[in-house]
Amino acid sequence: MNTFEEVVEAKGHLIDSGIMSQILDRVIEHKCTFEIEKFLVGKTNDDYSLARIKIQSHSSESLKELLDILVPLGCYLAEEQDARIEPALGSGRVPDDFYSSTNYRTYVRLSGNWKLVQEQRMDAVIRVDSDGPRCAKLRDIRKGDLVVCGHAGIKVVREFKDRERKDFTFMASEISSERRVEVAVRQLAEMLHQTHAARGKIVVVAGPVVVHTGGVEGMCKMIRGGYVQAFLGGNAIAVHDIEYALYKTSLGVQLETGMPAHEGHRNHMRAINFINQYGSVAAAVEAGALQSGVMYELVKSKVPFALAGSIRDDGPLPDTICDMVEAQARYAVLLKDAEVVMILGTMLHGIGAANMIPSWVRTVCVDINPAVVTKLSDRGSSQTVGIVTDAGTFLHLLKEQL
Repeated sequence: MNTFEEVVEAKGHLIDSGIMSQILDRVIEHKCTFEIEKFLVGKTNDDYSLARIKIQSHSSESLKELLDILVPLGCYLAEEQDARIEPALGSGRVPDDFYSSTNYRTYVRLSGNWKLVQEQRMDAVIRVDSDGPRCAKLRDIRKGDLVVCGHAGIKVVREFKDRERKDFTFMASEISSERRVEVAVRQLAEMLHQTHAARGKIVVVAGPVVVHTGGVEGMCKMIRGGYVQAFLGGNAIAVHDIEYALYKTSLGVQLETGMPAHEGHRNHMRAINFINQYGSVAAAVEAGALQSGVMYELVKSKVPFALAGSIRDDGPLPDTICDMVEAQARYAVLLKDAEVVMILGTMLHGIGAANMIPSWVRTVCVDINPAVVTKLSDRGSSQTVGIVTDAGTFLHLLKEQL
């Protein structure tokens, strides 16, 4: 029986980050065999380990499938060679063996030199432009564009836990328990202070639960204090925030008493109708008609925001972007150069935003449902750490620390 083989190398904190065991597990799962030809273990806290592994398979197809999995884990072909570049076949059409990107730092070898891929994100192709390689959505590829194919000449650098880094010590990419929420909030507040002092970019992705659970004032304080440089959400967060600002209800319920308001079921539609009279949220603020709330503070503080529409929206508000492609593009613009992303009570927009950012962006997900954090991790955003509590409680605690 024919045997197909390839020699790969991996470099980094292979042991303490669990990468080495993942690599070998994937080889066994694909019914392939491995031989470790060299394994140099780092001797100090800062040293990298280096592994050289020969992989054998019964078919070329099986070996290719395995390499598709190993490259995102940080493996690269031991024999250095330039990446293979092929022209796109048409708009949104590339060769079948195109390289699909991860959210980890990636280098591509071109003309003997390793080039860092720009605009790193997952689930993109790597297009080689005149200024180097960069990630691009498949829909943005045009006929003749040069894209990276195969596995040769590609290095993925996995993130690893930095023992000296203090900002996320309350969680090691796990979901915190309720009894640790106050500790988590204190340490997160310190990280936000440091980012703010260094003029770093903090992006908030929020759902309407921020309003429902009484988190408006906490969110407003963050905005007024300069802790929010961009705000992402859907139609609902804006609608219910404006409803609360105008009528002191959210989904028709009085937040102060928890009792339904008389004809309160109309209030979110009244809020939409109110904004429609002015043409936009900003126009309502400038006219003095809207005088409080998250959207008010965003406008007054000149913080850019993007509201992405969905099939379930009422209205929607005139500010809501109903074109999915346009909404994604706007999200991507506002997420560019983010240092911290906070996801508050929104699985839909949280996953959408997390898929657009590279792995080194510090990401916190606050949700009463721990499954939301798990889903983010399952979809590749393994840098996300979670605080299990409702957004209102979280923002109240955070408000006291800022």
